[in-house]
Amino acid sequence: MAHVLGAEPSRVLIVEDNRDICGNIAAYLEKHCYLLDFAYDGISALHLALTHPFDVIVLDLMLPGMDGLSFCQKLRAEGNLDTPVLMLTARDTLDDKIKGFAAGADDYLVKPFALQELHARLQALRKRNRGRTDNLLTVGDLTLNRSTRQVHRAGQRIELNPAGMKLLQRLMEEAPSVVTRDALETLLWADEPPDGDALRSHMYKLRQAIDRPFERALIHTVHRIGYRIAEGAE
Repeated sequence: MAHVLGAEPSRVLIVEDNRDICGNIAAYLEKHCYLLDFAYDGISALHLALTHPFDVIVLDLMLPGMDGLSFCQKLRAEGNLDTPVLMLTARDTLDDKIKGFAAGADDYLVKPFALQELHARLQALRKRNRGRTDNLLTVGDLTLNRSTRQVHRAGQRIELNPAGMKLLQRLMEEAPSVVTRDALETLLWADEPPDGDALRSHMYKLRQAIDRPFERALIHTVHRIGYRIAEGAE
């Protein structure tokens, strides 16, 4: 199938420990211009999902290292609330499906499945997710898409680690208001912040990514209170 000029390909993470199934999925979806990444256990998959943007995650329920339900719960708990998750499983009872949705899945596909149906469901999930206009945060020339976890400034893609992504999202959601140090520490470490000023280190790294390559700083320190993100330093 030819790629449509100007259309952005979907980036999909396939989390499945059966390599034959992965091969069949890859052979079919790559013909439809998908960009695919694969993980064969839950722990590796969670790392990928938290550090790279995906349009959809296809997730097997039974995985080594961490099962699909635990993966979903941890993904949402880490702040990724928007990337759609399509769960694959041989379990087709209503109770199993309810558990999957409760864990944070968006759709459910029972094995064995037709690849054409998988393709159709991926298209529907991507279209639904991209239709959410409130997922785009903007401050000046900086944007953060909460669905795809993509950050751009002045048209340039910026890569952030999970902590940086959390901090930036909270600052942009509250902009131009000040976010206190206590609120940011709670965001990263709940009720158990590490010793020392670890927040300062994370904010330094965030500034290096967001501000240093550009002429104008957006992240500002409010002495003894916290931080804010805004076009002006008032």
